[in-house]
Amino acid sequence: MASDRDIVGSQTRAAGEVNVGSQTQAAGVPGRDVAHGSVAPASLEASADRTLPVAERFVSVNGEGRAAGKLAAFIRFAGCNLECSYCDTMWANAPAAAECAERVSVADLVAWARETRVECITLTGGEPVLQPELPRLVRALLAEPGPLGRGFRVEIETNGAADLCELTRLREECASLPGSLTFTVDWKLPASGMEDRMLRENFALLDACDTVKFVCGGEGDLVRMLEVSRELGLPNRVPVYLSPVFGRLDPARIVDFMQDNNLTWATAQLQLHKIIWPGVEKGV
Repeated sequence: MASDRDIVGSQTRAAGEVNVGSQTQAAGVPGRDVAHGSVAPASLEASADRTLPVAERFVSVNGEGRAAGKLAAFIRFAGCNLECSYCDTMWANAPAAAECAERVSVADLVAWARETRVECITLTGGEPVLQPELPRLVRALLAEPGPLGRGFRVEIETNGAADLCELTRLREECASLPGSLTFTVDWKLPASGMEDRMLRENFALLDACDTVKFVCGGEGDLVRMLEVSRELGLPNRVPVYLSPVFGRLDPARIVDFMQDNNLTWATAQLQLHKIIWPGVEKGV
C-alpha cells in the first residue's frame, strides 16, 4: 500500500489531507443534471482555466469490476448528483468537497497518469460524468501510447444517473487512437434510495466491453436486479456483476440466488479494497 503511494510521489495526497491553495476555483453558474434538471454543485461548472476538481489521485488495485485485482491509477472527482444510502465516498460528494478539491488541468492529469507507468486509468467519483472537461481528458488519455505502447485502458465508473451519450460518441470517434474506453455503470437498486434516478437509455449504449454493476442490500434488491437485467436485455449482451452492500448482505446469499435462478451470465464479486484495507476510505 505504501509503495503504491510512493509511485505517484508528492502529487498524491495522503488520506485526510485537502489541497485548497490558489488553484481552488470560485463558484460559477450551477450545472444541471441532464435527466432531472437538478442543480449540481457550482464548482462542477467549467472554469475559466479549464481545470477539474480532483478529490484524490493514487495508484492501487481495482477493487471491483472486470479489472479487479489489477493495478490502476485512480482519479477521483469531487461532487455527485446522487445520495445513495450506502455510499462509501460521501466525503468526496458533499458541496464542500468540490470547493476544496485540487484543481488540475487536463495536461497535468495526463502527465501524472503517464508518470505512474500503470496501464489502467480509472476515472471515478463522486460522479465523473458531471465534469464538463471530462471528454477532453478522456480524448487526451486515449491518445497516449501508455507504458507498454498499446495505449491506456481508460475506465469510467459512473452511477447510471448521468447521461453517457456524449462519451459513447467520443468512444466511436476515438476508435483509431491507441487507448480504449470502457464504462462500469451502476443500476441503483431500491436499497440505495436512488433507483428512480436511473437513465434507462444509458444501458442501451453499452456493449460487451462494458460492465453493469448491481450493489445489493437485501433480498428485495436481488429480485429487482433480476427484473431489471431482463427488462434491459443485459444477459449475454453486457457483463453483469453483483456485489453485496458491505456488512448488510451475506455474499453467500448472492451465490445462492444465482444458483436458484441459473444466472450463468452474472458474476458475484466482493469489494477487494474493503477486504485488503478494512476501514480505510481514501487512497485505496
